[in-house]
Amino acid sequence: MPKKAVVIGAGPAGLTAAYEFLNRTEGDDRVVPEVFEGSGDIGGISKTVSFKGNRIDIGGHRFFSKSDVVMKWWLDILPPEKTAAETFTLKYRGQTRDFDGTEYGVDPETTDDVMLVRSRLSRIYYLRSFFNYPITLEWSTLKNLGFLRLVRIGFSYIKARLFPLKEVSLEEFYVNRFGRELYNTFFKSYTEKVWGVPVTEIEPDWGAQRVKGLSISKTIAHAFKKAFGRSKPKDIAQKDTETSLIESFLYPKLGPGYLWEVVARRVQERGGTVEMEQMVVALHAEGNRIVAADVRDSATGAVKRVEGDYFISTMPVKDLVAAIRGIDVPKNVEDVAAALPYRDFITVGLVLKKLALAGAVDRDGTPGRVPDNWIYIQEPDVQVGRLQVFNNWSPYMVSDPDTVWVGMEYFVDEGDELWSMADEDMVAFGVKELAKIGIIDAADFIEGTVLRVQKTYPAYFGAYRRFDEVREFVDGFENLFLVGRNGMHRYNNQDHSMLTAIEAVDNVIAGRVDKSNIWDVNVEQEYHEEKSSS
Repeated sequence: MPKKAVVIGAGPAGLTAAYEFLNRTEGDDRVVPEVFEGSGDIGGISKTVSFKGNRIDIGGHRFFSKSDVVMKWWLDILPPEKTAAETFTLKYRGQTRDFDGTEYGVDPETTDDVMLVRSRLSRIYYLRSFFNYPITLEWSTLKNLGFLRLVRIGFSYIKARLFPLKEVSLEEFYVNRFGRELYNTFFKSYTEKVWGVPVTEIEPDWGAQRVKGLSISKTIAHAFKKAFGRSKPKDIAQKDTETSLIESFLYPKLGPGYLWEVVARRVQERGGTVEMEQMVVALHAEGNRIVAADVRDSATGAVKRVEGDYFISTMPVKDLVAAIRGIDVPKNVEDVAAALPYRDFITVGLVLKKLALAGAVDRDGTPGRVPDNWIYIQEPDVQVGRLQVFNNWSPYMVSDPDTVWVGMEYFVDEGDELWSMADEDMVAFGVKELAKIGIIDAADFIEGTVLRVQKTYPAYFGAYRRFDEVREFVDGFENLFLVGRNGMHRYNNQDHSMLTAIEAVDNVIAGRVDKSNIWDVNVEQEYHEEKSSS
């Protein structure tokens, strides 16, 4: 009989683990996954939600990775689109695969199973003006900042380089890389809008995960390389480029959720199961092993016991620890896990006739539009944090090509004023905010929707400082593997979540019970980074 892996969650990490088990185990060593998803949607926070034919990507997911394994994995699920002339290079395990879009690509007009090749543009909206994100050395940047502020930024950066601060919080992390003046201009207020706490209370680990190697010096080097570098075939993986500086990426025609829906179908076709609206409510332990899970049917309330040989968890660590039965969980572990902080997320989708920004045109020269994928709203007089323009992620995400389909992103806490606001009022609030800062005219609003997502962002403050106590406890179960963003309480990118799942499957195949290789996975520094000791 094949062994069974109980996979908790049908997001990127859970489905990657399930797919890897089916592709890499066979015979007496075969492991068959049973995936249990508590919601009715495939993809976790990478799901795609439809509103009257308009598709919402929650938070935006660029399909870009420095991991050759992940890049190949994605393209094996959805091939790239047919392009006019560009030659792309994909490197995998030391080998190089070149392909011409005209020869190997597929036509998006004939299939939904395709990755589009998209140009990246993200900008900051501040002082009612646009700044490139990350900040670039262009005339518009210098003009919008003004001479005096530029001088202060320059001297502040020099001081930061000569006299670096000890990094005890995210504030020192930012100041050491950008100088205090630039930090105060672009980072401080926005970061506090995202997390809802002072920057000085956030661990520097978050910067290591998300801002990574980006700094003013990297920005200057990138500008010179772009201006004077020799032209060569474009490498989709862009391994020598900091993540925040990438200029093109892959994107599923119908959004990231579509890719994971395809993966879920393949898992089922190859012998695995994916059960929806099935919530894992308890994990039964015997000694140092998990032996079974209690799964509750959301429709009927019925609970069934599912036994397994291996357990792959992507559920929030807070919920995982609370679900353990059969042994006494140490009091300190219970307390830390129960207090782990999260930020929740609201997307307000708006269908608009056009944008109201003066002189705004998209890449095709269409007026009343912008070319951005994302716009970071740094204006302090509104609560919206970021604006997605779904037309520019994929034109196939928009029902009517003559409209502009945007997603306003709010970072909230479950139960707060915005979270509790009625949908109709939340839509009206969003329209009012965008009109206030001059991005739209309220008269151009057509219709809207609201999408709320719990525990979108595991936070790096409060009880997180004692997270190692929880990790030591859960790592003691030899057949329990924590993977993914919420599964590990790490603010991971999609590719990082996938790699943690791949490492977990590696461990099962090798019979390895030590989990350090999973925790070592990181999307930067070639996926190896230890949490710095306090």
